[in-house]
Amino acid sequence: MYKRILVPTDGSERSVKAVEGAARFARPLGATLVVMTVVEPYSYTNLAEQYDERVTAEAEERLEAARKIAVAAGVEVKTVMVKSFSPAEAIIEQAEKNGCDIIFMASHGRKGIAAVLLGSETQKVLTHSHFPVMVYR
Repeated sequence: MYKRILVPTDGSERSVKAVEGAARFARPLGATLVVMTVVEPYSYTNLAEQYDERVTAEAEERLEAARKIAVAAGVEVKTVMVKSFSPAEAIIEQAEKNGCDIIFMASHGRKGIAAVLLGSETQKVLTHSHFPVMVYR
């Protein structure tokens, strides 16, 4: 069935819960998790180095926390950090690049008009991906 599961995380409570859910989902399947996070590049050169160091450190912390969740669940895990202005595109690209069978991601958690106006990366992935997408709530 599913052997490689891509799990995007932004470090939010919902995405951490999705990593936990993905690990529980993967274990009985013998599947591997590919946990990824997206860092937005900074375009102003005079502050780019400081920004890059800070967001890279935060991303590494997110990935390490996710790795620990998977390992504790007895699931093999690979972590990936990507720089992109479009998280949804990066998620789909990484699913392709890593040979994933499914994308397992958190719902955005917004309700009402905020969800309609702001949209979500989850919605964009659902709309544009040719991979199955499991939305974890």
